[in-house]
Amino acid sequence: MKDYIKPAFPVDPEVVINHDHEWCGMTLRDYFAAKAMQGLLSDPDWRKYMNFEETAYAAYKQANAMMKARQSNG
Repeated sequence: MKDYIKPAFPVDPEVVINHDHEWCGMTLRDYFAAKAMQGLLSDPDWRKYMNFEETAYAAYKQANAMMKARQSNG
């Protein structure tokens, strides 16, 4: 399974009904993006620098960089 679709919080496949990995939760990339967005939104003036869409793209850009770094250091 490719890293970008692996769950952030893996679940034992025996716990998941029919071994359906769709129900394993958010991906690691989504988790990284959420953490990056949390950091961006912690700046009270963030709206001066970017709109909602730009913030989302910036968060995923950071998440992609984190996934890349994880592959080269893992």
